[in-house]
Amino acid sequence: MRLTALLLLLFALNAGAQNFPSKPVKIIVGYPPGGSGDFLTRLIADEMQKALGVGVVAENRPGAGGNVAADAVARAPADGYTVLNAWHHTINLTLYKSTTYDHKDFIPVTRIATGPTVICVNGSVAARNLKELIDYAKANPGKLFVASAGYGSAPHLAYAIFESVAGVKFTAVQYKGGGPAVQSLIAGDTNVMFSTAPTVMGFIRAGRVRALAVSKPEASPAIPGIPGAEAAGLPGYESTFWFGLYVPAGTPAPVVRRLYQAAVAGLGKQEVKDKIALQGMDATPSASPEAFDAEIRAEAPILERIVRESGAKVE
Repeated sequence: MRLTALLLLLFALNAGAQNFPSKPVKIIVGYPPGGSGDFLTRLIADEMQKALGVGVVAENRPGAGGNVAADAVARAPADGYTVLNAWHHTINLTLYKSTTYDHKDFIPVTRIATGPTVICVNGSVAARNLKELIDYAKANPGKLFVASAGYGSAPHLAYAIFESVAGVKFTAVQYKGGGPAVQSLIAGDTNVMFSTAPTVMGFIRAGRVRALAVSKPEASPAIPGIPGAEAAGLPGYESTFWFGLYVPAGTPAPVVRRLYQAAVAGLGKQEVKDKIALQGMDATPSASPEAFDAEIRAEAPILERIVRESGAKVE
């Protein structure tokens, strides 16, 4: 009897995978509108919709540095209709005292895009370059307020690593995403921001904030006119970020492959690459879901060490 029930279940799962997708797909991102996660989610949703032939909608579920979104997807049915767009789970698993999910709750699908953060200041800061900012911060520890997109975000790690390499200390102000953080910088409530490029590039071009460097040794072709950290006066500093798609553990392999193919088809288009480049990132689709999983596993101990050495914790 049990064998019959198991065979019926496997048949139903296989039939469901073959018919996938038969209804709209939802991609959840753990940050509010206005940041890089939101931009990439809406872009990839639009492209996957074209490839899958059903609606693909983006849904913002901000909170707890992305934990709210991750928990929602981890608990969702493993049928491919609920997808997560997020960074590496190791960051929050190390940063937060307890979480309701773990690596084993997800299957990686593909990386979407990779990029550095942009180090920028508002007009009230006298520093005209990165070296002057470091000199001022050393002479005035804690007096510069840095706007952060929240614990565990790419900007949070970027400024934590910066403090360690440069030997400075900021006073951090955490916001629920890059959009609110950059507004605080423009308003003068904060002085410095480490930002993902999509969040801040429009304000840089408009002259409302001043960019000093990108968070990698060399300049980024996707962010022209802004020097790399080494040329700007801080050798040895690097902090990049990426976003990628995940589905709940147990999702049938054919469904994972179908989602992967739809995402990679969009990321392979030149116009999509150009849109991502305009936001200061590079399209970086994975060679396969298995390759993405291997990359995540290899990167995990490095990110865990960085978070622990930064001293950041969230109770």
